Amino acid sequence: MQTNRAVWLPGKKAALKVADAPYPQPGATQIVVRSAAVSINPIDWILQVIGGLIFPWLRYPLVLGWDVAGEVVATGQNVTRFKQGDRVVGLAAGQDKSVNEPAEGAFQTYTLLRDHMVTPIPAAMTYEQASVLPLAVSTAACGLFQADQLGLTLPTEIVRPTGEIVLVWGGSTSVGSNAIQLARAAGYEVITTASPRNHAYVHDLGAMKAFDYKSSTVVRDIVRALQGRTLAGALAIGAGSAAACIDIAGASRGKKFVAVASPPVSFDDAPAGGGNRLWLAGKLVRLVIGYLGMMLRARRRGVRFKFINGSSLLDDGLGRTLWSEYLPRSLASGRHRAVPEPFVAGVGLSAIPEALAMQKKGVSAKKIVVTL
Repeated sequence: MQTNRAVWLPGKKAALKVADAPYPQPGATQIVVRSAAVSINPIDWILQVIGGLIFPWLRYPLVLGWDVAGEVVATGQNVTRFKQGDRVVGLAAGQDKSVNEPAEGAFQTYTLLRDHMVTPIPAAMTYEQASVLPLAVSTAACGLFQADQLGLTLPTEIVRPTGEIVLVWGGSTSVGSNAIQLARAAGYEVITTASPRNHAYVHDLGAMKAFDYKSSTVVRDIVRALQGRTLAGALAIGAGSAAACIDIAGASRGKKFVAVASPPVSFDDAPAGGGNRLWLAGKLVRLVIGYLGMMLRARRRGVRFKFINGSSLLDDGLGRTLWSEYLPRSLASGRHRAVPEPFVAGVGLSAIPEALAMQKKGVSAKKIVVTL
């Protein structure tokens, strides 16, 4: 009988624990993957710090993690896209409100995935490279294409230029790197922000122009670059990015909408061990003030905004379009690249807590990965 091990979060703000986990059994449209590599997202350690506040539906103990690449070891009776031995990467949706299931968390030896949220890994791509994709590409797709977000035209086999421009604030982040590629595949030009050392990187992904997000004139410079052009909307990635995007959208011609991928305040300064009440209280006050400030700013400039839920594409059709149609062809042809590059922080489940701490300190144009 197969045995399974997982990185468990026993309770709110608790320390992570590596322990046995039930071996998953696939439903009719699910597959079981033997995990070979997982990658780390900010939400993984944020959930440990304040998970009960932003994801109040969570049941404990739970298994964290969204990004997993590995080998198929079992398939449900209705699965036709995959067979045992296939190399795949997919979104582990265990913390989604509609799922809430430890067996579908990524940080374990054997993970349960939904077959329409999985794509084959090209032969030339490693598990570590593939593992950087799932939550980042899903979040980018939700922000760009969902009807209640920017609602852009979906990518097609033949790129048909729209003549419109998408602003991606935070182009060198994992979400931004995928958003640039998706927007270009859908026929949009892209203006983005990044540190000057990453300008060549975002240009290589397809961005038309890149601006230094730390420049005191960045908002004015981007507004000037958009003069005479039509903005298709903005995707704001990074704490504080929404305010700048709201200002730019309000001063530009076109769609005055900002899809927001990050909260208005950063949680990077969370004390070790999940924080304390004083820190959390102060952070919540700043979070509320920041959100109210965004609302007032947007109202004054005639701009709408909405926060992105990166797993909301599970059941709205976009997930199948992205994972079952776009990614298989685009990854195989090299049209869509698995970026940023992985930085392997360790080997084995026991390396995941330190990898979370490393991600919390910040990385640039890289994504923290653990090999299993």
